[in-house]
Amino acid sequence: MIKSDELKSSVVIIGAGVAGCIAALALCDSYKVTLIDQSAFPAERIGECLAPAAKRILQQLNLLDEFEGLLETDIALPHHLHNAGIKISWGQEARHIADNLSNTDGFGWRLDRKKFELFLREKAQQRGVECIWPVKLSNSQYQGNSWHITLVNSDSSTAQETNIACPFVIDATGRQAHFAKKYTNRQQNDRLISCWATLADNSENKLGDIVSTESGWWYSAPLPNQRRVLAFQTDSDLIPKELHRDPLFFIQHAQQQPALAKLLDNNQETLDLQGIVSANSTRLNTFSGQQWAALGDAAMSFDPLSSQGIFNAMASAMQLALLLQKSNILEVIDNDIQQHFNKTYQQQIEQIWRHYLHHQHYFYHQEQRWSSMPFWQRRHQYRA
Repeated sequence: MIKSDELKSSVVIIGAGVAGCIAALALCDSYKVTLIDQSAFPAERIGECLAPAAKRILQQLNLLDEFEGLLETDIALPHHLHNAGIKISWGQEARHIADNLSNTDGFGWRLDRKKFELFLREKAQQRGVECIWPVKLSNSQYQGNSWHITLVNSDSSTAQETNIACPFVIDATGRQAHFAKKYTNRQQNDRLISCWATLADNSENKLGDIVSTESGWWYSAPLPNQRRVLAFQTDSDLIPKELHRDPLFFIQHAQQQPALAKLLDNNQETLDLQGIVSANSTRLNTFSGQQWAALGDAAMSFDPLSSQGIFNAMASAMQLALLLQKSNILEVIDNDIQQHFNKTYQQQIEQIWRHYLHHQHYFYHQEQRWSSMPFWQRRHQYRA
């Protein structure tokens, strides 16, 4: 039923994370954009690596200068850090360093993820995007060539409703794909999870670490606020039961790796165990439908080994925004236009997915020391 008090918008973007904000910023000069999120502020989350190529996107959106101002070396606690590189023990005990010294885009970054998302939200608001939060998606229906969206205040004891009509919806709600899951299924390629913690980091060592083990792999990286993230990736059926519950058990598990034991010297009491998050490779069967499209992790999520999650969110947002503008799908409701849009977008995201799977397969095959162990056996099977 169409509500008489509906707000009007050209496109509603559900989810104000990196993907949603970049899409809003890319579209707001041409369309009336509404950006919604269930949280008033971004949540703390693992995932802080931003690839050097993201510099081009920030430049295209006229955000680069202001973003780089948050990296000034004379700031006592800068919001973000340059990514100096990472020490890798993978396929052999000896470690090697991977860096971006030869990358034409320069260094990547280690982000304060929460501050980065706040920065993007603020830029969206300043550029005229209608931002509504905290609200939850209560209902959606397509009627009369328009989506009719009902939102409920998620921060109030009374269910205050907001109704919006728009010709197009973008789902940028992350792995949950709250909107798209009503219209398509999600494939799970594996059962990878990440058990993560943060701890104090006052050392001069600003390199990250990747260390493979017989049942998974460890990751560590410096954070901008003199903290460090430390995470163990394995399958949900292989994780030791106490790893995400007992900080001492987590520390002892990490100390089995000499490279990580040094990070924990004199820092054990500062460790904050954050818990478990999904880290598996997943994708929707179809990435768009009747006047909607999924974006970022809502469309497909990557293994953290790729270090491409944030960049993929940004790049796919720019790609979707360009396709929306070229197709005229927001201005003209036409079956032929819609079919062409859906076919093109499906092909674009399928190509990214195939490229990702190829590289994932390649990197996991570089580790053969524990090829008979369940974690590695599963990853040595190529998933086309």
